[in-house]
Amino acid sequence: MADRTVQGADGGDGDGIRTFPFPVDLSVCGVGMQAGPMGAGRSWHADAPLQRVHRIDFHVVMLFDDGPVRHMIDFAEYEATAGDLLWIRPGQVHRFSDTDEYRGTALTMQPGFLPRATVEATGLYRYDLPPLLHPGPARLTGLRAALDQLQREYEDTATLPLTLHTAVLRHSLTAFLIRLAHLASSSAEAARQQAGTTFTLFRDAVEKGFATNHSVSAYADALGYSRRTLVRAVRAATGETPKGFIDKRVILEAKRLLAHTDMPIGRVGAAVGFPDAANFSKFFHLHTGQTPVTFRAELR
Repeated sequence: MADRTVQGADGGDGDGIRTFPFPVDLSVCGVGMQAGPMGAGRSWHADAPLQRVHRIDFHVVMLFDDGPVRHMIDFAEYEATAGDLLWIRPGQVHRFSDTDEYRGTALTMQPGFLPRATVEATGLYRYDLPPLLHPGPARLTGLRAALDQLQREYEDTATLPLTLHTAVLRHSLTAFLIRLAHLASSSAEAARQQAGTTFTLFRDAVEKGFATNHSVSAYADALGYSRRTLVRAVRAATGETPKGFIDKRVILEAKRLLAHTDMPIGRVGAAVGFPDAANFSKFFHLHTGQTPVTFRAELR
């Protein structure tokens, strides 16, 4: 199957990370979605080792029947077990576990298969929502029923003309995604409520300012909290210090730039708040055990 590279964030050549397009030619009747059991025949990996970091330009939802399964998405490890779902969105870097067995149902969907109004209503591009979802028994029953129905419609090519078959698939897919989007949104809201307003404000401030501001005191002052109050809130929500939270966000962005682009190491450092390349390399090595050069080389 053909693959491609995408341009770096600096507008240069491809970054060397393989991006796999949706395999329309492998879909039943060539429609813009697939639904079926997980296993060795995952079609978008026809040419790629599962354990290598890569991107896909379509949506993947995996509903697990067994576990645990460890799966990397955007350099974070997620552990899914029976009844959990993983939602990988277009453009996200991910990697399959080389030791865990994937059992369950996988849904893939090509961007553009659903109309714009449905895309907006279901939050298909809400990258702020968690990729790992843990539905309760009632929600899991509804999701399984909707996904089973979608799979039956996908496989039934004999009872309707192609145009009507595609229309039914879009309606069935929409029903499933509405349930999934509600679960993702409510999961995110529950996490925000649990973390508390102080941490939420801090997290949002870090997301906006991490590229230039690494100071806990500066964030505390800007938010109107004492440093001690901020430390308590962040520790209660995440189990780590505010400084640790900031550093993790900086490291994630640095990893993304190193993986996605051909920007020189010095420019990557400057983009995350380190004008001095040597200081950036020391910071990166301290938090990852690797130099930026080594990390990038392992992904190529």
